[in-house]
Amino acid sequence: MNYKSGGSVPKANKKVQTLTMCGLFTALVAIGAFIQITIPVQPLPMHFTLQFYFALLAGFILGGKHGSLSVGIYLLLGLCGVPIFASGGGPSYLLRPTFGFLLGFLFTAAIVGWLTERFHPRHIFSYLAVSMAGFAVMYLSGNLYYYVVSNYVLDTPVPWSVVIFNCFILTASGDFLLCVLASLTARRLIPIISRVLS
Repeated sequence: MNYKSGGSVPKANKKVQTLTMCGLFTALVAIGAFIQITIPVQPLPMHFTLQFYFALLAGFILGGKHGSLSVGIYLLLGLCGVPIFASGGGPSYLLRPTFGFLLGFLFTAAIVGWLTERFHPRHIFSYLAVSMAGFAVMYLSGNLYYYVVSNYVLDTPVPWSVVIFNCFILTASGDFLLCVLASLTARRLIPIISRVLS
């Protein structure tokens, strides 16, 4: 995990703490799917949710390995049929062009966690820089997946101009604000969690 323990916590207790935190963030990402604004665009409506915010926090607080694990468990549960995605769940979700954004949350937690562990951000601008790396990989994953699945799997031609408008321009400003919010939250939470769990 990303926080540092100040005392000698037994190994078994550390494992329980880690599993508990992973479960917590799996639940938070799931809850974030239901806090949404639907944008009615064609060919598919877009959902602006708080999942990205919780994926960023998972990376900041849990680190790359455990942060991506928590989001990965969320994805597996949804693909197994638990209705915890913005529009339900099940393996057929893999054929939805917007599934690339869900994969993007996994990549976000991984890259944010890795950068946090490597560079140990201290100031708000360094936290924001790490958040923006997560922003970049999430949108790259989402846009590429949308284009490939629409054009080559579903055989529903969608030009790049539509993809960029629907999958970036409409939601990027909101997700940038989530980057700012996650950076402020992580900067406050990490020292507190370190003290509580040490």
